[in-house]
Amino acid sequence: MLGANPKPNNDVCARRIALPDAMMRGPRWRRAAMACAFLPLSMLLVQCGRAPSAGTLAANASATSGDTFDERFPKPEFRDRFPSANEALPLRQLADFAPKRVQTQTYRTASLEPTLPYQRPAPSPTKEELTTLISMKTSAFPYYGNNPASEAPFLNVSNGDRRGHRSYSGRVYWQDQTYSDNRVLVHIPENFDVQKPAVIVVFFHGNGATLERDVRDRQLVPQQISDSGVNAVLLAPQMAVDAADSSAGKFWQPGGFKRFMQESVDDLAHLYGDPASAKAFATMPIVIVGYSGGFLPTAWSLEVGGISDRVRGVILLDAVYGELDKFAAWIENHRKGFFVSSYTHYTARRDHELMRMLRDKGITVHEDMNRPLRPGSVIFVETGEGITHRDYVTQAWTRNPIEEVLVKMAAPSMRVASGATSTTSR
Repeated sequence: MLGANPKPNNDVCARRIALPDAMMRGPRWRRAAMACAFLPLSMLLVQCGRAPSAGTLAANASATSGDTFDERFPKPEFRDRFPSANEALPLRQLADFAPKRVQTQTYRTASLEPTLPYQRPAPSPTKEELTTLISMKTSAFPYYGNNPASEAPFLNVSNGDRRGHRSYSGRVYWQDQTYSDNRVLVHIPENFDVQKPAVIVVFFHGNGATLERDVRDRQLVPQQISDSGVNAVLLAPQMAVDAADSSAGKFWQPGGFKRFMQESVDDLAHLYGDPASAKAFATMPIVIVGYSGGFLPTAWSLEVGGISDRVRGVILLDAVYGELDKFAAWIENHRKGFFVSSYTHYTARRDHELMRMLRDKGITVHEDMNRPLRPGSVIFVETGEGITHRDYVTQAWTRNPIEEVLVKMAAPSMRVASGATSTTSR
């Protein structure tokens, strides 16, 4: 650990100090000799029992007053990089998934029209909902390039062979613990039909998160996709593992988001059980959801990702912490897509600034969700007191906001069969 004292040798601590016989002759020499012997011995004993001080361990932390990061993002209770056996998803290889027969049923297809209440049919007995983890070379990490904010190497700290990144707060995160997980959470609802128009939802999680504990179990993102009844699949890449860091990794790179989506095509087709479906996955429109620190990979994916024209919509959940020019440029240049930003007082100032920027460009901005979500819709929704940042993915202006937006962007023809009835108002 940086700042800790080297561990002393136990043999040295226990070693007897021998003195010449001449030094032990006479009382005066004997007293002087004993003092010389015990002084270094006492220093060694102190060294043996010394522990690193709190100040040393916190040397890289930056203390701020007022609205601090820790106030907005409570420290996660998760202690390890990887989940325990009880909470981990089953580790399965692509070869474990046998091909599935594509069902010919009446599904509702993608559109951006007002929605109507509907009754969901019973789930198909021949298909199963799939939620799993896969490794992707083009996922955010590991990343060996530069930080575009400074043009300096992203891995800017080393300790022997170990490399790490010093965040804006001054804290050091090591690559092997924080920036080496290339897994992606994939969710395919049981009644997803690749033969019908569909969307791919890409979710960029916030700080202090893991895919299993937070995205799947606490924020219920796969469940919101299924409960929406929308013909959609989910891709959620692991960003910095359980860390107070919003770094975008490979999504900083020009074409990075395009490469990520291209690699996902074959994996999605294999998991779905129909290799021929790769062609459909390759052209599906995309909806990006960025929560909190997920604003950074969202903004850079829109700006330099290489496939911004495929992005049908952007949903930001208390996430406008910066990069306003990138969001404004995408909205101005993609009037067939929709943009929704819901916010608390933490991001209110920047959301208001982004609204002013858009209105100055002549773009109509609405400040409520009480309307259909149409092509070109730009909506900002402020949430009041009592709504916490930590729970924002499941409780914003409404319960399960991702589900709500997917419902509003979909015409009745976009619905798919689901065994559960959504609690979200429509």
